Amino acid sequence: MSDDEVAIRELIARWVDAIRAGELAAVLAPHPEDVVLFDVTPPLEARGLAAYRRHWEPFLLDGPHEDFELGGLRLVVGDTVAFAHASVKLSDGPDFAVRLTLGLEKRGGRWWLVHEHHSAPVGSG
Repeated sequence: MSDDEVAIRELIARWVDAIRAGELAAVLAPHPEDVVLFDVTPPLEARGLAAYRRHWEPFLLDGPHEDFELGGLRLVVGDTVAFAHASVKLSDGPDFAVRLTLGLEKRGGRWWLVHEHHSAPVGSG
């Protein structure tokens, strides 16, 4: 595993730990001011850290969520950009899982979560 992959895995692990603990400041910490979020709940798009915060606040206020789990985390890491994808599950709630894609960018020697995309499966009929 490269140093960059280790750094990214640690960043994601800290972000997950912050979500589990309901620590909003720590959830926000790895995101730059120009973060973009596509979410499963309206508004479906949030641009900027303030809008990102507004998406996470209701979820975190309803927590903590010790059961927030990432499954099947996979990374593809380049020199200055990377992406990750996984499934997200909350085991204490209804049987509901979402897909997560993260876009990362290395700026000034530090990795940032610049893009976050949550998506829910669409039922087949």
